[in-house]
Amino acid sequence: MFYQIWKSVLYISGILYDSIYQCSKPYQLSPLEVNGKEFPGPYLGQWYFIAGAASTKQDLEIFVPVDNILFNMAASHVPQNLQLQATIRKKDGHCVPREWTYHLTEGSTDLKTEGRPDMKTELFSSSCPDGIMLRETGQGYQRFLLYNRSPQPPEECVNEFQSLTFCMGSKVFLQTPREKEACELSSD
Repeated sequence: MFYQIWKSVLYISGILYDSIYQCSKPYQLSPLEVNGKEFPGPYLGQWYFIAGAASTKQDLEIFVPVDNILFNMAASHVPQNLQLQATIRKKDGHCVPREWTYHLTEGSTDLKTEGRPDMKTELFSSSCPDGIMLRETGQGYQRFLLYNRSPQPPEECVNEFQSLTFCMGSKVFLQTPREKEACELSSD
């Protein structure tokens, strides 16, 4: 009898906990339009990589030697494409330039990375002012990435990102130190 009562109390407590502390899902953005602005307007300009979250350390391994990353998103001369240029400041002080091209497919809500057919990038809103969250998936991995227009967003933004991604199955969190000055983007 006591066992049945205890089991019922635990069951009801679990239901109450889930309903009170249910994780909210982020709002998925359509690359075609954000806040009334058409593609690619909302994505253009400089972005700083702030943090990443994933279910395994291996999914974030690439970011471990990084101090900071500065991105510049530009419209491409090809419609439905974005050119992404980055400078990665490593913890040892070296600067590493990178470039990617994102393709938007009509009727899709995700971006495809040129040369990486297995990779899919989805865009999500962020509660952080001037922030955006991305989910990258590929062969055997999924990671969430937080970007912001400022290199030092409010701490609450990073904490909310960590909580949200934990609710979505990410157990590993990495925040870039951003202790060194960002490398300059080349002006090609």
